[in-house]
Amino acid sequence: MSKQIYIIHENDEWVVPLRAQLEQRNLPYKEWFLGEGNLNIDETPPEGVFYNRMSASSHTRGHRYAPEHTSAVLAWLELHGRKVFNNKQALSLELNKVAQYTAFKKYGVKTPRTVATVGKDSLIEAAKNFELPFITKHNRAGKGLGVRLFHTVKSLEEYVWSDDFEEPVDGITLLQQYITSPEPFITRVEFVGGDFVYAVRVDTSEGFELCPADSCTIGDQFCPTTVQPNHKFEILEHFESPLIESYKKVLIDNGIHVAGIEFIVDNDGITYTYDLNTNTNYNGQAEGRDVKGRSGMGALADFLGDALLSI
Repeated sequence: MSKQIYIIHENDEWVVPLRAQLEQRNLPYKEWFLGEGNLNIDETPPEGVFYNRMSASSHTRGHRYAPEHTSAVLAWLELHGRKVFNNKQALSLELNKVAQYTAFKKYGVKTPRTVATVGKDSLIEAAKNFELPFITKHNRAGKGLGVRLFHTVKSLEEYVWSDDFEEPVDGITLLQQYITSPEPFITRVEFVGGDFVYAVRVDTSEGFELCPADSCTIGDQFCPTTVQPNHKFEILEHFESPLIESYKKVLIDNGIHVAGIEFIVDNDGITYTYDLNTNTNYNGQAEGRDVKGRSGMGALADFLGDALLSI
């Protein structure tokens, strides 16, 4: 079999736009669905380049052990010297927000104050010594899993002991500083091949689920009191930040080639970085409005195509 680009994933909907870009360039590719399956470690992997886009939220789609399966596959590929983009170390960060924060801190990137808790009693006890208001979130998350805002410890207790409490899949609930921003938005910075592609402003006025994939988007939100639509995702025409170089160092240090990193700026102008997504998606509607015509999946297809030619 000739060399191919292998896309490792567990969610077909998120691969659709990349598939289109690869086909547009006539690049040979194969999708490797790891929601289930077998791995014979005595066999030799096929020739090609391997792009891992396994998601921390796979368990919400019925693929509870897909990340563990992927970790085994990546170890096998790396043993045989295959070129893997977003390798086993990258996967470990995708699944562990605490690991993300420690990776950021190594390069001086500020993150929100965070306490990792295991057990309901531990969560409540930690909250008693935590500045109000605060949020909870899942350590292994994606899609805003477990993110809730609390203004009192009592309201947290009521939630924790109710049927509404969301158990984190890895058992770790994060108690985190709530960042108050002068405007309801966060910024997501996209990288492909370790290089900055663009930054996108994301409207957070309707909640914490910030998935930019077209399959996650019901439709842009429009403000009835204005002539111009208020889009949930908007690519910034001009974006510069010293954080870009720091982010690049974090990516290189952890075998991450493709990622979206999110940050928020508080009322005092302090920037907090709080999320790293190694299975990053792009919003097609926002890209369609971009005056520079930038495409995240297009850049990714070019990167993978160049990598395939190099082996």
